[in-house]
Amino acid sequence: LLCSSGKDTLVKWWHLDTQHCFKTLVGHRAEVWGMALLSEEKRLITGSGDSELRVWDISYIQEVKDPDEPESKKTKGASPGAEENTEEDETLELDEHPEERIIKCSKVGSIMREGRDRVVSLATDRTGKILACHGTDAVLEVFSVLSEEEIQKKLEKKMKKAKKKNKQNSEEDPEQSVELSLQEEIQRITNVKASSKIKSFDLILSPKGELKIVLLLQNNVIETYSLNLSAQVPQAVRASKITIGGHRSDVRTLAFSSDNIAILSASAESVKIWNRSTLQCIRTMDCEYALCSLFVPGDRQVIVGTKTGKLQLYDLASGSLVEALDAHDGAVWSIALSPDQHGFVTGGADKCVKFWEFEFVKDESSAQKRLSMKHVRVLQLDEDVLCVRYSPNQKLLAVSLLDCTVKIFYVDTLKFFLSLYGHKLPVLCMDISYDGTLIATGSADKNVKIWGLDFGDCHRSLFAHDDSVMYLQFVAKSHLFFTAGKDSKIKQWDADKFEHIQTLEGHHQEVWCLALSPNGDYVVSASHDKSLRLWGRTREPLVLEDEREMQREAEYEESVAKEEQPVVAGETQGETGLAGKKTIETIKATERIMEAIELYREETAKLKEHKAICKAAGKEVPFTANPILRAYGNITPSAYVLEVFKKVKSSELEESLLVLPFSYVPDLLRLFSEYIHLGSDVELLCRALLFLLKIHFGQITSNHMLVTVIEDLKKTTISRVSEARDVLGFNMAGLQYLKREIEAKDEVTFFADATDRFEEKRRKRKKKEKMILAVL
Repeated sequence: LLCSSGKDTLVKWWHLDTQHCFKTLVGHRAEVWGMALLSEEKRLITGSGDSELRVWDISYIQEVKDPDEPESKKTKGASPGAEENTEEDETLELDEHPEERIIKCSKVGSIMREGRDRVVSLATDRTGKILACHGTDAVLEVFSVLSEEEIQKKLEKKMKKAKKKNKQNSEEDPEQSVELSLQEEIQRITNVKASSKIKSFDLILSPKGELKIVLLLQNNVIETYSLNLSAQVPQAVRASKITIGGHRSDVRTLAFSSDNIAILSASAESVKIWNRSTLQCIRTMDCEYALCSLFVPGDRQVIVGTKTGKLQLYDLASGSLVEALDAHDGAVWSIALSPDQHGFVTGGADKCVKFWEFEFVKDESSAQKRLSMKHVRVLQLDEDVLCVRYSPNQKLLAVSLLDCTVKIFYVDTLKFFLSLYGHKLPVLCMDISYDGTLIATGSADKNVKIWGLDFGDCHRSLFAHDDSVMYLQFVAKSHLFFTAGKDSKIKQWDADKFEHIQTLEGHHQEVWCLALSPNGDYVVSASHDKSLRLWGRTREPLVLEDEREMQREAEYEESVAKEEQPVVAGETQGETGLAGKKTIETIKATERIMEAIELYREETAKLKEHKAICKAAGKEVPFTANPILRAYGNITPSAYVLEVFKKVKSSELEESLLVLPFSYVPDLLRLFSEYIHLGSDVELLCRALLFLLKIHFGQITSNHMLVTVIEDLKKTTISRVSEARDVLGFNMAGLQYLKREIEAKDEVTFFADATDRFEEKRRKRKKKEKMILAVL
């Protein structure tokens, strides 16, 4: 059985053999986000979009009365007619509700959570004694689930109290007071408050009664808590916290130092400097929400542009903030170092491009001079500035605006030179090649356009990513460039041949930015998955044909998986389908089967010709077998087909046969008849045979040539299957005999026997009946 929950507010029970839903639980007012099984899978607890955990009792009908279970002794006071009546009631109830022949599921009650938002995770520990859940906040709620023994102890205490009350008031029925409420069976232990929002958790309960909790938080931190359950008021104590390394939020800007060794990464809360060779973080400095950054020439200071419009200058030696200037009235979206390295330019949301120069000023705290930034000029525009870039000769400045255009200005006079228009959405990134002849622009319309910088003509427009192009940068001293997109991919392109060279896949979510080392050997990228990934250039030659072939295969496999499955004749579409899906592997398996059948046809025809030649010559003429058959040890063509069949993965067999054309099926059925007659691989062949009959039923029954083959298959298959069943039965009986012999010899029960479970159930039933009798 399989239980599933979904956004349709329903919990469904599925039968895996019939592949249909046989029971639906209603009662939730919102989406069901989580569920867990308790008390040896006899209780289901579900969490939805409200603050209520709903609890359901599960009873499996097969376990109510087992035919192998011996009849229990009748207790005193229980009439034999009463048991017969209950059995009749059960059968009537089962007849009335056919879906309840497998399982009964009834709502017991609800447990209220303290959180008011939806349940994100709901789980138990391995023992099933501890239940925990959390919402979209930073609180984990922990509950204790009583075991059957603990419930019995509580019941006994309640019964004793009921006896005392019964003496005082003879009219009161004590049986009504010996039921435990749901809140007593599932008790709240405590709440664990984490330092940030919880994404997921896990629990482990030690034999000493200490509960250990590990939490993965939204800010990329792992925290562990310990909880002593034996204490009167259990309190969660944080044991450890893993905060080494990465950022707590998305990295929005990256930069390489001029010596290719240091990497700068900045996020919403910190700037980090990494050593490229050791991959260790060597500096962490607090900052505001960073959007752009660069290394100051000399690599001793870094400048960060923030969302609030500030420029922050940090000294790497001391790891301190040296200066902070209010540069723009809005966010500083872009920053670019001038080629002469005397200054830089910034573009912001206040529709301004500002030019800055480096200067040395006297430090107030010491007698020495320190580096500072001086505002020199400003270029006022009509739209928000998204990206700015210098040409390598520092004559031109490219500015991308919110109106989807890129405007080129002369740096010395700030006069307008060119306007590049053609993108349907704003240009988010751009870069100019090392020789100043090309400018490449990446836009939110998923395209990359390559322009000539002399006349502003568009050389080519490339569909680059499946989502917005977030970053673009040329490789040093070449016309190759890299792009990063929201589709979690990084791609390399050739701006001369307008070709896609390769795709770097590794990130799981949107890639926000990337940076290339000045020597072009390394690429570092940052993503919404909170990871920084470093890519290195290898010495292996890149064959574009192989890359194209791999890309075509991936696209084909994706399109194959999306194709509709063939409709099986005479079968209505069920609620579930085959577990497998059509992939390149299943198609290759089908092709191997087809090649084997064609080889069988050719070799069979050759053998007939050879026999005719031998008969005409009156002597044995030498026959040259197919090299493939000789490689398999001179086997027959029919045996080769069977070998190919056996090599098909079990999970891919049905999908491979679905793709197989019907023209190969008659030969396959004749071969199956031959194989089953010889008694080889009966289970595999029967599975394939029944599936072929199922999908090609109409064509097979209407083909008169196959009537005799089907008749032969019917006789041989039934006999061979019965033989296989007899062998299995004999082996099972032999194993049972050996088991009894070993147990009798060693006087130790080695095997888990069903009778032990029956005895345990009978013992519990007797105990319960005795308790009821004692109360009566």
